Amino acid sequence: MDKSVLDAIYSRRSVREFTGEPVDDEQLREIIRAGIWAPSGKNNQPCRFVIIRRTATREALAALTVYSRVVLAAPALVAVYLDTNAMYDEVKDHQAAGACLQNMLLAAHALGLGAVWLGQILKNKDKVNTVLDVPERYDLMAVVAIGHPRHRNQQSTRKSIDECLLTGGK
Repeated sequence: MDKSVLDAIYSRRSVREFTGEPVDDEQLREIIRAGIWAPSGKNNQPCRFVIIRRTATREALAALTVYSRVVLAAPALVAVYLDTNAMYDEVKDHQAAGACLQNMLLAAHALGLGAVWLGQILKNKDKVNTVLDVPERYDLMAVVAIGHPRHRNQQSTRKSIDECLLTGGK
């Protein structure tokens, strides 16, 4: 049995410190492609993306989050949006965005890159749209910071399966 997907899930960590080495266009396109391949209700594929590399734009976005250090350190960012014109069910489409983001994080990991899903910036989503010149019909779901990891010593723990299983069902 091939366990490579499980290995990727269990070994992936959020990376917040990057080297200055740029991320090439093909790697970013592959990460976005993985996001596009996430499941979505009725296969409506509501996610849209903006790639951000310019220093001035990253500086403007950094001013909109408490994670400015991460935004400035990452050589590339990808803003992930829902196209409200493509949505058919708010809950299902938000779930699709989460699946998209997870695929993107796993793809970055598989490519030897590091990434982190930044959600706190959502408090300023209207300002992010202004900085990125994105029409209001696009609803910001997250910004993903992507780069070459400065190190791979990130640690994490998870609750046990027993702590997460509800009793019930028959």
